[in-house]
Amino acid sequence: MSPADEATVSVLEVGGTHVTAAGVDIRARSLRSGRSYREAVDSNGSAEEILSALVRCADRLSRLGAGPWAVALPGPFDYERGIGRFEGVGKFEALRRVDLRAALTASLPGATALSFCNDADAFVLGEWWAGAAHGHRTVAGITLGTGVGSCFLRDGRILRHGPGVPPEGWVHNLRYAGGPLEETVSRRALRRAYARATGAAPPDVREIARRARQGDRAAAEVFTETFRALGRVLGPLLAAFEPTVLVVGGAIAGAWDLLAEPLRSGLAEADPVRNRRVVITPAHRPDEAPLLGAAYLAGVGGRPGDPTAPLGDSR
Repeated sequence: MSPADEATVSVLEVGGTHVTAAGVDIRARSLRSGRSYREAVDSNGSAEEILSALVRCADRLSRLGAGPWAVALPGPFDYERGIGRFEGVGKFEALRRVDLRAALTASLPGATALSFCNDADAFVLGEWWAGAAHGHRTVAGITLGTGVGSCFLRDGRILRHGPGVPPEGWVHNLRYAGGPLEETVSRRALRRAYARATGAAPPDVREIARRARQGDRAAAEVFTETFRALGRVLGPLLAAFEPTVLVVGGAIAGAWDLLAEPLRSGLAEADPVRNRRVVITPAHRPDEAPLLGAAYLAGVGGRPGDPTAPLGDSR
């Protein structure tokens, strides 16, 4: 194996509509040749269909040769054993109880080791290692899309408990206005809120954002109320955790111009002094961060898949 190969981790990032593959140069903290490859995936498809999409995408990295592989994907998932725990979450139900480690090990080109990690953890680690949170010791991050992903870091370690950290570090399990947070903050919640406000069939979030920018009052108010609510939920957590930066990613973060100020307003309601000290920023590398973070865990951060191993370059 060449020195270049030794410095490369091959990564699959699995989302609800696509899977992305890339080789990550862990010395340069970047994608090999600056390229990634994407395949469509139907999260409601059969296990065979989902696995076929993953393998097709992985095959495009075969030229990288032998080395470790990392897979970032959403939960619920047994990341240590590589077994799906999806149930009642509206995606990847066919992978429930499927041993992905066994299914993928024989199919990934050149795999010498295989690790799994949570996609939100990978995103925040990637932004800490090489993005918006680089240089920060205490970091909180969220992803906004079909739900709310989250991760809390201190000195490069993923925290699952402690002051300001919700159980397991999962913001999506918190509640707001008497219901689960994701009934207020999520793609489906935004669309539902707009439908209630207008009495019309709701478009997707991208279109609601476009309408808000063009002066649609209902659309603008949906973003304002949704992300002020998210700030109210996160506010007490951040006041206790005291991060120096909150990084926001995910597809909905593309509407940063509509959500940033409501989010800041909601955070300030909890603690206007401490929370106004937090840098609130969109991801600097939104597409690459999950790939970088997964590679970091597999190739730099200690044992493959070990999120508690010491990480470097934090100051």
